[in-house]
Parts: sequence; C-alpha cells; structure tokens
Amino acid sequence: MAQSLPIKFQEHLQLQNIGINVHSIGFSTLTMESDKFICVREKVGDTAQVVIIDMSNPGTPMRKPISADSAIMNPTSKVLALKAGRQLQIFNIEMKSKMKSHAMPDDVIFWKWVNLNTIGIVTETVVYHWSMEGDSQPVQMFERHASLVGCQIINYRTDKAQKWLLLVGIKSQENRVVGSMQLYSVERKVSQPIEGHAASFTQFKKPENPQESTLFSFAVRGAQGGKLHVIEVGQPAEGNQAILKKAVELNFPPEAALDFPVAMQISPKYGIIFVITKFGYVHMYDLETATCIYMNRISGETIFVTAPHEPSSGLIGVNKKGQVLTVSVDENTIVPYVSNVLNNPELALRISIRANLGGAEELFVRRFNLLFGQGNLSEAAKVAATAPKGILRTVETIQRFQQAPTAAGQNSPLLQYFGILLEQSQLNKYEALELCRPVIQQGKKQLIEKWLKEDKLECSEELGDLVKPFDATLALSVYLRANVPQKVVQCFAETGQFDKIILYARKVNYRPDFIQVLRGVMRVNPQQGSEFAAKLVKEGEEPLAETNQIVDVFMELNMVQQCTAFLLDVLKNDPSEGPLQTRLLEMNLLTAPQVADAILGNQTLTHYDRAHIAHLCEKAGLLQRALEHYTDIYDIKRTVVHTHLLNREWLVTYFGSLSVEDSLECLKTMMQNMRQNLPVVVAIATKYHEQLSTQSLVDMFESFKSYEGLYHFLGSIVNFSQDQDVHFKYIQAACKTGQIKEVERICRESNCYNPERVKNFLKEAKLTDQLPLIIVCDRFDFVHDLVLYLYKNNLPKYIEIYVQKVNSARLPVVVGGLLDVDCSDDIIKNLVASVKGTFSTDELVEEVEKRNRLKLLQPLLEARVHSGNTEAATHNALAKIYIDSNNNPERFLRENQYYDSGAVGRYCEKRDPHLACVAYERGQCDEELIKVCNENSLFKTEARYLVRRRDADLWGTVLNPDNKYRRQLIDQVVQTALSETQDPDDVSTCVKAFMNADLPNELIELLEKIVLDNSIFAEHRNLQNLLILTAIRADTTRVMEYITRLDNYDAPDIANIAINSELYEEAFAIYKKFEVNTSAIEVLIKYVKNLDRAYEFAERCNEAAVWSLLGKAQLDAGMVKEAVDAYIKADDPSCYQEVIQASNNSGNFEDLVRFLLMARKKVRETEIETELVFAFAKTNRLADLEEFISTPNHAQIGQVGERCFSEGMFEAAKILFNNISNYGRLASTLVRLGEYQAAVDAAKKANSTRSWKEVCFSCVDGKEFRLAQICGLHIVVHADELGDLINYYQNRGYFDELIALMEAGLGQERAHMGMFTELAILYSKYKPEKMREHLEMFWSRVNIPKVLRAAEQAHLWAELVFLYDKYEEYDNAIMTMMTHPTEAWKESTFKDVVTKVANIELYYRALQFYVDFHPKLVNDLLVALVPRLDHTRCVSFFEKRNHLRLVKPYLRVVQQHNNKAINEALNDVLIEEEDYEGLRKSIDTFNNFDNITLAQRLEKHELIEFRRIAAYLYKMNNRWQQSVDLCKKDRLFADAMQYSGESRQIPVAEDLIAWFLEIGRHDCFAACLYSCYDLLRPDVIMELAWKHNIMDFAMPYLMQVTREYISKVDKLLQSDAERAEEGETPQQSMMMEPQMLMITAGPPGMPPVGMPPGAMPPGAMPPGAMPPGAMPPGAMPPGSFPPQGYQPM
Repeated sequence: MAQSLPIKFQEHLQLQNIGINVHSIGFSTLTMESDKFICVREKVGDTAQVVIIDMSNPGTPMRKPISADSAIMNPTSKVLALKAGRQLQIFNIEMKSKMKSHAMPDDVIFWKWVNLNTIGIVTETVVYHWSMEGDSQPVQMFERHASLVGCQIINYRTDKAQKWLLLVGIKSQENRVVGSMQLYSVERKVSQPIEGHAASFTQFKKPENPQESTLFSFAVRGAQGGKLHVIEVGQPAEGNQAILKKAVELNFPPEAALDFPVAMQISPKYGIIFVITKFGYVHMYDLETATCIYMNRISGETIFVTAPHEPSSGLIGVNKKGQVLTVSVDENTIVPYVSNVLNNPELALRISIRANLGGAEELFVRRFNLLFGQGNLSEAAKVAATAPKGILRTVETIQRFQQAPTAAGQNSPLLQYFGILLEQSQLNKYEALELCRPVIQQGKKQLIEKWLKEDKLECSEELGDLVKPFDATLALSVYLRANVPQKVVQCFAETGQFDKIILYARKVNYRPDFIQVLRGVMRVNPQQGSEFAAKLVKEGEEPLAETNQIVDVFMELNMVQQCTAFLLDVLKNDPSEGPLQTRLLEMNLLTAPQVADAILGNQTLTHYDRAHIAHLCEKAGLLQRALEHYTDIYDIKRTVVHTHLLNREWLVTYFGSLSVEDSLECLKTMMQNMRQNLPVVVAIATKYHEQLSTQSLVDMFESFKSYEGLYHFLGSIVNFSQDQDVHFKYIQAACKTGQIKEVERICRESNCYNPERVKNFLKEAKLTDQLPLIIVCDRFDFVHDLVLYLYKNNLPKYIEIYVQKVNSARLPVVVGGLLDVDCSDDIIKNLVASVKGTFSTDELVEEVEKRNRLKLLQPLLEARVHSGNTEAATHNALAKIYIDSNNNPERFLRENQYYDSGAVGRYCEKRDPHLACVAYERGQCDEELIKVCNENSLFKTEARYLVRRRDADLWGTVLNPDNKYRRQLIDQVVQTALSETQDPDDVSTCVKAFMNADLPNELIELLEKIVLDNSIFAEHRNLQNLLILTAIRADTTRVMEYITRLDNYDAPDIANIAINSELYEEAFAIYKKFEVNTSAIEVLIKYVKNLDRAYEFAERCNEAAVWSLLGKAQLDAGMVKEAVDAYIKADDPSCYQEVIQASNNSGNFEDLVRFLLMARKKVRETEIETELVFAFAKTNRLADLEEFISTPNHAQIGQVGERCFSEGMFEAAKILFNNISNYGRLASTLVRLGEYQAAVDAAKKANSTRSWKEVCFSCVDGKEFRLAQICGLHIVVHADELGDLINYYQNRGYFDELIALMEAGLGQERAHMGMFTELAILYSKYKPEKMREHLEMFWSRVNIPKVLRAAEQAHLWAELVFLYDKYEEYDNAIMTMMTHPTEAWKESTFKDVVTKVANIELYYRALQFYVDFHPKLVNDLLVALVPRLDHTRCVSFFEKRNHLRLVKPYLRVVQQHNNKAINEALNDVLIEEEDYEGLRKSIDTFNNFDNITLAQRLEKHELIEFRRIAAYLYKMNNRWQQSVDLCKKDRLFADAMQYSGESRQIPVAEDLIAWFLEIGRHDCFAACLYSCYDLLRPDVIMELAWKHNIMDFAMPYLMQVTREYISKVDKLLQSDAERAEEGETPQQSMMMEPQMLMITAGPPGMPPVGMPPGAMPPGAMPPGAMPPGAMPPGAMPPGSFPPQGYQPM
C-alpha cells in the first residue's frame, strides 16, 4: 500500500457554481484577506456589483450594487473597504453605515488589511497605514525603494508588532519574472532591497529560548535557481539565543522551468512553511531547520491569492478557475512520513513535540529507555516531559524516577523530573500529589500557590485533602479546580465565604443541607446570615430551602427585624404563601405596629388571614388598617364613627369598597353626630353619589332636615350632573339657604333642569330679584310669558332691564309682545330707542310687519341709515317702504350699495319685474334674473346681461338644449348684443360659449357675421382659425372656400387638423399655398398614398429633403432600387440602417453596394463598412473584399466572418478570419473546406478547447486519426470536455483509437483525475486485461466510485475488490470476495480488509465463508479479528455448527479475556480430548465459568484426574464437605487433608480424622493432626487416640498442644507482673522522636492520605493476626511430619 502523504488538500467551493463569472476571477477583481470572506467585483449587464462570499455560508453570496475599482473585506468582521479612483471609504455592512472616508493625494495601486484594524496602502512612491479607529488619516510609513520601480505590487506584509514592513513586487525581465522586495525597519527607519518573490513573517519559539523570536522567511527564484531563506530579524529578545540564518534550495521540476513562487504562508501551530508557485506547486519546509518535507502539484491553474486557514493552521487559496482550496498538514501522517519516508527521526521528533502530534511514540519510548538506561536522567526527564499526548507521563515513569539513585550534590531524579514538567506543562493528578506531599509537609505552601496560579497542577480531591490541614483557603482553591462540591461548600463555610456557597452550588448543580449551613452562619454573623437566607430562596427558579424552616431559624434567635426583612424580600404574594404572610404581620403587630402598618400600606401581601389581622390592627390602634380588613358591617359601623381618628381622604376612598347598602347604613350612623361628621358625609356622598344614587342621598339629607348639607352635596355634583331633579333640588336648596347669586348662576349656566318647572317655581317663590326668572325665560324662549308676567305685575322696570342689560337681541319678541297687549306706540318707540345693544332688524321688521305696523319703524330706519348704518336688513326694510310708497325706487335700487339684492328682487318680482331685474343685476343674481326675464320675455335685457357678464357657466346654462327660450336668446345675441359691443373679450367669451354648447352652425353664423361682414374683428387670426375649424367640424364643403378667401390663419396647425379630419386635399392645398413642400409631400405619401404624384412633386421641387422623404416612402414600399436612387439624389446616408435591412431582406446587394459606397463618403460608421464588406462577399467580389479589408477601415470583420460562415460562404469567411487572426473560427472554416492539416495548425494558434473539439471531431469523421489525436490531447486535459470526446469516439466505434488517445494523454503535465478514470472505464469495457495494471499504478488518481460501477458492470471482481479496498468501502470488498471467491478471494487481502469493515455482521459471514471454503485457515482469520469479535457470539456460532475443536487455537488466544463462554467452550474441548493438565491449568488461570456445573460433570468422569479436578472445583467454591467426600471416595488422602485444613471448619476436619481411623489409616491420622492442627480439639483427639489405642501416633500433637498452652500461661503471668510494676511507678511521658519524611510515606502511625483514622491500609494486619498461609509458632506445614528428634520450645 502506498505511503500516506503528509499533506491534506480540500476543495471547499467552486465560485462558478455560485454564479461568479469566470472572467471576474482574477488578481485585479478578487480579494481574500482571510479565510472568512471572499470579495469579487463583477459586472452583470451594465450593473457593477461587489459580491461578498461568507465562507461560513458560501451558498448564499451577498451582492451589492457598488461601482468601485477595488474592494477588500476586513479579515474578521463584515466591514468593507472600497476604492474608487483616489477616494477610499470603509463601510460597516451590518450597520449599513459609512465608517470612514479619505481622498488620497496619489493613485492607490495596491492595498491590503495588515491586521483587524489597519489597512496598508501603497502608491507609486509611498506606503501608508490607515487605522479604522477614530478619525485618523493615513500615516506615511516609508517611501518605496527604487528597485520596485516598474513592478507590479502583489503583496504587503508586516510582523505581529508592525516593527517590520515588507513590500513585494514582480516584473518581467530577460524572459523571466523577477521578484523585488523592500524590507523596512520601523524602529531604525531603514529600508533594504531584497530579491524575492514571496515572503512571510512569523513568531517562533525554540524550546531552549524563553521568548518568541520574529522570523522572516522569503523565497526567490533567480537566474541560478530557487532559494528559501529563514532569518531572524531584529535583535534577539533578552535571554534568547540567536537563531542562525538558513538558506536552502527551492527545487523546481524540469517541466516547470518558468515557475516561480507567488505566495508564502507559515503555519504557527506546526512550524511549517507553505510556498505556492505560479504553476500550482506547493513546497512544505520545516521552519526551524529549513528541511524540505514535501513538494507536489496541487492545482493545474495559478493560485493567485492565498490567506491563512485558521481551522487547519494551513492556507486557503483561489485559483483562476474559481476553485477555493485549502492545504494543510495531515496530523495523522506527517510524523510517520518524516520518520519513515524522509528517514529523519530527529525532525519527526521536533514536529511531534512542537504540535503535540502522535506517530512517534516508539521513538520517544526508545529514547527515554536509552537515556534512562545510560543514567542520563535529566535528559530522560526532558524526553518524558516533551513526549506528545503525555505518553510517558504515567505512574510507572514516576516510580522509575523514585527508584533511581540520587547523585551526590544533586536533587533527586524525581524532583528534576517534576521541575522539567513544571517548566513545560501542567502536572497530572499523580504527579501533583507526589510533588506536593513533601512540599506541604515542609511548610512551603507558597510554592503550591504559585503553581496553582500558573496552572501547573492538575487539581484533585486527594490533593485538596493533603493541603487542607495546613491551609483551608488553599485547599478551597484546589477543590474548586478539582470540582469536589461537598468539600468546596465545607471550605466556604469554614472560611466565612457564605455568599459564595449558593453561587457555587448552582454553578456545579450541587445541593448541600442549606438549613444546617444557615444555622451555622447565623450564629457567626447574623448580617451575613440574613443575606444568605435571602439567597437561599431567591437564587434560581426553585428555592434551595423551605421558607418556613428559614423563618424558624430566625425566630429561634428572636431576630424579628431580620426575619421581617427576609420575608419581605422573598415573598412573592403567591396564594401558597398565606401562612407566611400572616406570620409576618402577626409578629410585627405584636412587637412593632408601625412596621406592620408600613407593610400593609405597601399592599404587597394579599393572602394572609384578614379577619385575624383586622382584630390585631384594631387592638394596636390601627383603625384604618382594621377597616381595610373588616368585612362585617357591625365591625365597620363600630369603627367608622371615629372619624376624628381616621384620615379623611382615606375614609372617603374606603367607602368606595363598601356595598351600597353598607355605605348608606354607615352614612346614616355618621349623620347621628352631624356636627362632627357632616363634612365627611358630604365628601363621601359627593364622591359616590353615582353608586349610592343621588335620590337616596337627597332623601337622607332631607330626612335629617339638613338643607345646608343638601346644598353643599348638590353643589359639588350639580356641575357634572345631567339629572333634572338634581338641578331643581339644588335651586330649591339655594333658595332656602338664601344663595340667590348661586340660583342666578345655575339658571344661567345649567342646561339640565326642567325650565317650565323652574319658571313656575320662581314665579311662586316671589323673589325680590326677578333676574333668575328673566334668565330662565330668556334662555328657554319664555319671553312672551315673561313680558306678560312683568306687564301684568306692573314690573316694566324689569322689561327695560331685560332688553337693555340682559339680552337686547330679544327686543323684536318683546316689541311683538307689547304690541299684542296694546301697549302704546310711544312706549314702544321709547323702548326701541333706548336699546343700545345689538338686535336683529330683520326680526324686528318681521314682527312689526306681521302686525301691519311697518311704517312705525321708518323714522328709526332712516335715522340709522343717516348715522352710517350699513346693515343689509335696515336698507332692505327702507327699500320695501320706498317700493310700496313708489318713492323713486329704481334710483334707490341702482345707487344703494347695502341692501340684499336677492331679498329685494324677490319682493319686486310680483310688483315690478323691471325693478327685480335691476336688483338682480346689481347683485349678479344670475339664476333669479334669467328666471324673471324668461317669465316676462325680457330676452334683449337677458342677452345684454349675458354678454356683459362674461360667465362661461352662465352661458352654458342658457345655451343648454333643455332651455326652451334658447332660440329667442341666440337671435337677440347675434342681432343686438354682439353688434353693440366693441370689447373683444365679450366676443371671445360669447364664441367660446357657443363652442362649448356644441352649436357649430349657430357659431358659423355668428363668425361669418363677425369675420366676413367687414367688422372690426374681420382680420382677427383666432377668429379666422375658429371659422375654418368650425367649418371642418360642421360643414366640410365650406373649408376650401375659407382656405382660399382667408389669409391670416395658422396654416400648419390648420393643415394638421385637416389631416386629422381626413381632408387631405385641403391640407395639401394649405401646404402648397404656403410652400411647405416637405409637409406637402408627406401628405401625398402618408395620406393620399400616391407615390407617383409624390415623385412628380419631388421632380418639380427638386429639394434634397423632399427626395429623402420620397426615398423613405419607397423603401417602406419595398421599392429598394428606386429608394436607393432617391437617397443618392438626396445625397442622404442617414437611413443607412433601413436601407441595409431592406436590401438584406430583398437580396438586392448590388444596389446596396452603390448606396454604401455613397454613404461611406459622408459617414464613417462601423455598421456601414461592415455591411459593405458583407455585400462584397454576397456579390462574390472577393478581390474587392480583400482590397477593402487590407486598407484602414472600421468594419467588424469578425462579425461579417461569422455571417459568411453561417451562410456557407466559407471562402469569404476564410479570408476574413485570416485577416483578423481568429484562428478558432478559421479552423472551423478550414474544416468545412476539408483542409484538415491547415485546420489543425489554426487550432494550435487558437489554442481554444472549442476549436480543438471541432477540429478533432471533424478529423474523426474524416478518419484522420493522427490529426484527431493531436487535437484530442489538448481536449482531454479539460475535464468538462472529456465526456463529449469519449462519447464521440465511442458512438462511432473507434475504441482502439480512443484508448490510444487516452494513454497518450496520461503523460501530459495537466493530466487530471477524469482522464485516469475514463481510461479505466474504457479498459473495463474493451481491454479488461489492462485494467488491473492501470489501477495499481494510478488508483489514487481515478474517481473510484465511477470506476467501481464500471468494474461491476464488466464483472471484473478482482479489480472491484481492489477498488473497494482503496476507496475504504471495506464492507463491499468483503462481500464481493465472498460472493465471487474463485476470482476475487485472496487470503492476504481478505485478512487485511476484513479487519476494517464497519458492519459487524460481516465478521460472522466471513467465518461461515471460511468454514465453507477454507476451514484450515479459519483460525488465522479469527486471530486477525480477535479485537473486533464478540467472542461469546463467536463461540456460540461454532458450537451450533459443532466446530469447536476446529477453532481450539483461537480459543487459546482469546482465553486471556477470561470470557465465560470462551472458558466453558475450551474446557469442553479439553474434557473431550481428556487433557486434564490443560484443564487444570485453564481452571487455575481463568475462573469465569460455571464452577459447580463443571464440577458436577467431572465428578462422574471415568478418569480419576478429572474427578480430582471436580474436588478441586468444589473446594474453590467453598463446598468443603463435597470436596473432601469426593477425595475420600477416590482415596485421595493428601488432597482430603489439604482441603480440610483450608476449609477452617472443625466438623470437616474431625470427620476426616474419624474416617481415617475407620479405614485403619493411622499414618494418615497422624499426618492430618498437623495439617489440621489449629482446627482439631485436643480433647477429641485424645479420646479418639485412646479409643483406638494409637496414642503413639497422637503423642507429638499432644506435646505441641501442651507447649502452646504453657507459653500462653507464661505470657499472662508476665503481663500481670508488668501491670503491677506500672502501678507502683509514676507513668512517664513518652515522646515521639522526629523522623525524616519520605516522599511516599507519612509519619509512623499515620494512615495514608484519604484513609480515615483507625483504618488499616491494604495488606496490613491487625496486631496479633497472621497473614494468609502463615502458621502459628511451632506449627508445621500441612502434610509434613515432625523431623526426627523434634523438641518443642
């Protein structure tokens, strides 16, 4: 299998697929400042757009209609910088606002974002930096060096601190592209020119340096070859060693002789330099060593823009085809690649350490072991610390350093190891524990604090427990980092940080016993306790503790104030909080009523026991709060009468909460003490009268005879009430309380009382002042009654007061009333004369006139006129008097300016119509005057009035056809009115009226009288126009006469109107009369449509304009030749487009040539010359054609060539295409002419895919396969065209030629995946024997899914398996091999692939396949699948098929998993094979099986060894009796004694002893005494030995027992003596000597960390206990006998 590459390529996007035009993909139109956005300028139609592609959502590009020379997106945010000319602008796209703008003094030739906030701007001479922040302007950084003159600027870069700036440009020189760079130091203000094509800055930290270095890398391809340089710029940082300059070869392949670097990006994560070249190659170099790692071609097109790709720490670029590609390091393969392929393990280690990559584990382990073995522990520690992914940072490594010896004068190896780890990374859990244990015991906790701040320790609960006895705060920090909630809360409480407990508990979702914590807090700090309690309830959605329990805690400590504050803070007024609310109020009412009052006043609590709280409030003197809570009316009445103790405003408001009945009851109760409570009652009644009903309140006041209260109550509501009774009662109450002024006011202002009722009441009241009655009668039109009442009651004074002071406008009614009661004229005249106020004269005249007493007013009226009165009514009355008395009325009517014409005219209509006309004319009362004239036949008067009036609307009225008097009126107008007038406006208005009335005949009659009768208006132009127009409209027979007789009219306009009226001859006569020849011929052409008359007229006129019009008409009529002649006579080429179109349509190219030659002399238009060339071609005048195109011209030769080509004029097309060097179309033309070799040569010059295809397909059709192959080689490199080429060959059956073409194409530099893929498919179809060889060579370059389908269709199973394997479709590969084993199966391939399948079921299908076809190899397959198989299922699989013995080797291999099914299966096989030794070994090693079942099975086995194993199994399962019985059955004495001793059961041992005696085995009896020594009872043994007379066999045992008991008695005596001695002497204090602390052990007697006091560590024994397998002093091992001469101690 081929070695995996250290690099990854990925295509993220194809810009053409999202609508970007390929012509817009280039260095000048596309920018990419980062991997976030791509910005493209393109033109769609006539609209310029900026397309912004967000790489996080590339499918929906943002298009903005922006016209700009350049656009660059900010690297991270949606901020767009635009350049148009010298104007720069920055826009925020999201905010849709302009951020900054600036006009540059010079042209900007390149610009780029150098960081998130700064743009670098390059002009021809200077480089600027422009910050996006604030209002700053571009700042000059440096001037361009002379070496960059004439260069195209392609990049501008800075280092991270912007202390070093670099400008990069390229230019063509000596047939190669030369790179020039200018490196500028900001600090030193010095520039250095450098030859180079691509460069980059980066920050790099060497392992031995404490700080980063700034490296400058650049690549150049000069005349001597390519170089890559890596240099440290500036002075090394303090403490850093300088990084040496490196320069290495930058190799280019031979086929890329003109290639050169175009971009460079450096991966800071991996320390890898990526160099991109123009030909699409990528070079990977290690930054630290400048070692070349990899080089290959990644793109067939130039990648013209690149940027860092942050997700992969690689680069992202765009090539000219619009592919957006990323190149990055493959983390999984780069280290193995460098180590194995490049054979550079040192570099592999560096890269692995630098980027924390796997792949070099064996190298690190090998180096570590080597250094450790050599004793170089410090270097070994460095290797362990720097190994990637912590592969060497294990407990075993710590133990190895612990066990290593410490050199003299040095720290221990472990401390050295920890020191290196602390410098480079964080210690893990075990490392932190081992380091901190001695440190904390030595009192150096500040070191631990320092390490924690630096995040050098992995915190754990064990570490916190270790630190806590010495520093609780430090332990808290550890617990927090280790996320041990219970310990954190405990530490917070112990350190008094109560406010942090809840925050932490919620953060980590931990719930301690908060009530217990609260009690502790309250005892220590009540203030913090209150805050803590509030947080317990308020923090989060659910409370952390029950509020009742918290209140109990407060009350236990009698903290009422704090409890109140807590409850007010946490209660949310939910219904469930009722008891708590009651409890809160009760505790405060009993101890602090003011607080309770404030709480109740806030009204935040509503769910407490209101009745209980009300009684407590009344007892506490809070009557207001008591009333708020009482609901029983008796309680309320008892409390509410104490108004002097209640706030009045509140009490009034309170009544709003009572029912109507309760309110009235309370008010009546309060009225019983009227002196004290009346103001409050009035206020309450006023506010709630609507609810309580005004009538009920009035009845209440009247029942207590409180008119004062009634007056005040009604006075407060009367202004807002609409109730008549309220107003009447108020008037009554005011009268009874003597408030006459208020009666007067309410009578004047109120609109709601019943006036009749009030008037009658006031009459009856006999008030001393009659003004209220006057006001009521005046307001409600009771004036007549008032006058009668006052006149009858002899109160004339009040009549005068009324008309003089109250309402003078009522004088007419008063006069009428006085006239009705026969009051004398003198009184009335005096009364009228005394009134100075205004009154209606009309009404007065009407009142007097109704009673035939109008002359009574003449003196008054004349006096008022003489005094200058201009009132119309006064003058109207005088006019009526003069008309009735015939006192020169016409003069009055004409001269008086103030009377009402309408009123007086109507008065005169029946008396004198003439006077009515005079009055109406004076007032322009048109309708009335017309009506009077019509009714009285005054038409002459009416005609004169209409002419003088000049009112179009009025004329329209009288000339309406519905007017039956119209004819008489028209006669008077024509005969009299217009003859009398000399004013042209009168005539004009009259004529317009006739026109508007659509009276053409009458109008003609009128105009003839005016124009033709030699009046003063005879030569009036407008009237002549009107006469002719009217004749056109009404009588066309007169039009020619008028045209001939009249001379002063608007000829063009009249002619146009005549044309519109289809009077073409009249129009022609007008134009001809006035010599407007062009218009005249237009009439003949357009309307008369007689081209012969037009031609004769043109011959007679012989004007160019006339010939042009005639030519146009002939051209429209299809008379091309005649039209051309006319245009030539007119020498007019203006209509060349129409002539060309007509000639093309008619095919009349000879005449067209004549016309175009004429036109070309006057107009040098492209279209004219283009059409002339085409006309030459159409007329086959090829010589003229060649001569014309060889001279300077503006013809579109290419367009004409295309037209000739489309119409089959290939010779002409050949000449034209050759002339303009359009080799593509020339090749197409030559193909049509059969000149294939020439076509190929033309296609070479065209170098166009379309041309190659066309020529290739034509050569194929002509069977010129050699030439077709030449063309095809240029087509196959284009993936989009490959399919058409293949189909063309295949459809015609040229398979061998197609394969030869494809094979020849593989050797090309631009060979792509499609070529390899299609060739593979062709092999599968036509040459299957060559497919495998092709795939093995080029599998990585084919489209495997496509070839898979082809191989499957061709039944090439071996090749199909090969492809599935390479495509990583391992499931399909296995299925294919199993389905077609004869052709596809191969053992090594099968075993390699089956381990990679995803479908587990395939494992078992593979097993079945092997069982069926290759049973001898099944174990090899099983061993290969061991890590992936379900062994239980696998065993079941073979067990069902009775093939367990077949897979015994597999069972042996997997038994190490101690799987029950495996163990039982293997045990079955071993039993079947009678391999008891293997069975015993299996049982001892692997215990996961059904012991009892196996024992029961073996118990009946015919071989004793298997039955012995059964006894052993019973023993292992503590079935001691069964085990011993089975041993006894088979007389396995040694096993029986051993199992009895191990059982530790006295009955089993004694039963065995007794059995030995029964069968007479005294030797076994003696041996059993020692094997079961501690289980046997001495008395039982002595009895058995005495009974069976074998005391000799039992004597050694008895001696040992005796010795043991004697030793125990001696120890007891010694202990008694020591206690007695201690009682006599004083007890001495004991001191523990200090001992040195070890890293892994605590002081003697101290349990290990994390173990509770009194517990024993694992493996420890309590005092006096024996370890397993040990024997008491003097005992012997089981089965042995005491040596000869044995003497007990």
